[in-house]
Amino acid sequence: MAIKTLIPILGDQLSLNLPSLDGMKTKDCVLLMMEVADETEYVRHHKAKIAYILSAMRHHAARLEDKGWTVDYIKLDDPDNNGSFSGELARAIERHEPESIRVTEAAEWRVREMLENWEDQFGLPVTICTDTRFLATHQEFEEWAEGKKQLRMEFFYREMRRKTGILMEEDGEPAGGQWNYDQENRKPAPGGDLLMPRPIRFRPDNVTQDVIAMVNERFGDHPGTTENFHFAVTHEEAMRARRQFLDEALPCFGDYQDAMLRGEPFLWHSVLSPYINSGLLDPVNLCRDVDSLYRDGKVPLNSAEGFIRQIIGWREFMRGIYWREGPDYVERNFFEADRDLPRFYYDGETDMECLSQAIGQTLDYAYAHHIQRLMITGNFAMLAGIDPKQVHAWYLEVYADAYEWVELPNVLGMSQFGDGGLLASKPYASSGNYIDKMSDYCGACRYNVKTKTEDDSCPFNSLYWDFLARNEDKLSGNSRMALAYRNWDNKETGEKISLRAKARAVLDSLNEL
Repeated sequence: MAIKTLIPILGDQLSLNLPSLDGMKTKDCVLLMMEVADETEYVRHHKAKIAYILSAMRHHAARLEDKGWTVDYIKLDDPDNNGSFSGELARAIERHEPESIRVTEAAEWRVREMLENWEDQFGLPVTICTDTRFLATHQEFEEWAEGKKQLRMEFFYREMRRKTGILMEEDGEPAGGQWNYDQENRKPAPGGDLLMPRPIRFRPDNVTQDVIAMVNERFGDHPGTTENFHFAVTHEEAMRARRQFLDEALPCFGDYQDAMLRGEPFLWHSVLSPYINSGLLDPVNLCRDVDSLYRDGKVPLNSAEGFIRQIIGWREFMRGIYWREGPDYVERNFFEADRDLPRFYYDGETDMECLSQAIGQTLDYAYAHHIQRLMITGNFAMLAGIDPKQVHAWYLEVYADAYEWVELPNVLGMSQFGDGGLLASKPYASSGNYIDKMSDYCGACRYNVKTKTEDDSCPFNSLYWDFLARNEDKLSGNSRMALAYRNWDNKETGEKISLRAKARAVLDSLNEL
């Protein structure tokens, strides 16, 4: 039977307050949800990531039906599934004979181009709705960024604070008198019995078990495992995870958000980003609740501000960069790095304990927190001169919260400094000393973090100095790198030669480290 409007809902649009649904009548619409090969296979996504997204989609379809919507749901293993959004939309048009198509804007360039072609392709009016689940529109970010040679999150973040009133006082000043409490958020985790909270682990129901079985059969050669699958796959479960974080982990999150411990993949982190990025949780409402907890005296300011900054600061800023810089952003390679990603990024088998821990938990859980991503896996890749496009693809594959719009600027711009400083004021490069300070990894490692050129010296140490030396022409004019280059210049010629020789040996044996 013909309908008025066909509304496709994408896998990262699992929200009841989706703009394409706003003002629409259930009796006039059919919602189209599609699991397609194009989305599951354009990179080799972690098995648990695929399982999470598909299970969350199926549960969300049931939620929509409970709200009175008619949902036409196409499963990945449907024998008639042709594997693409446009192909499945064509079949749905034949089934439902809609008068028009209405869709919420896509989050990524490749999908946006497809949506913009639908009107000509199908000869039907297509309304593409602005995604109001974000604070800043594309135009607002463009206006903020106009004329700036360097785009700094800190100043954009302040605008988002002013816009929302989150952690703001009535006189327009930030709560506590300063905007950023990052200096108070760098404590190494204490040892011993931490009695730290643990994120809720959700037992897969029948729907999720069916998805996991299909994923294991169809994507057996993809990275990671589903054996530890623990994600919330419904709005209700995501809300339980949200409450557990706010009640139990957020008070200490600020102090220890940069800390790393062996065998502790979660510490005081929320592990809510997959639910936020897929639509199960509302990010702004979450930040408002954190603000309220601070004002009620239940959460210290450094924890509240540190968490809020990640969402209305970094998350919104990454989206702005992604859309402003265009689809060719992925090709930028400031350091002209061209080495291949080492083998151990896919199996975690390396004697470098920090990388073994960070990559191992990534393969186990499709999760690592931001410092593990930035200062372990990302730092090593940049120091070793790995092709940033390969690094980007790996991050997009292995993390459950990784969608290109948020992952690409984080990896290419921040982690790899591939845009030459548009996003970050300096490369996030460090020797093993930082890792030793912020973790207990080094004490369990066969490499010695205290030496630089011995046979068993930590590879980060020589690679750090070699990175500075080989990129001196590109970086020596950066004022934030001045101290590092003074330290390099003060070294004796013999030490410089030894450090670079050791780095060459490390680079020649990357896959054997």
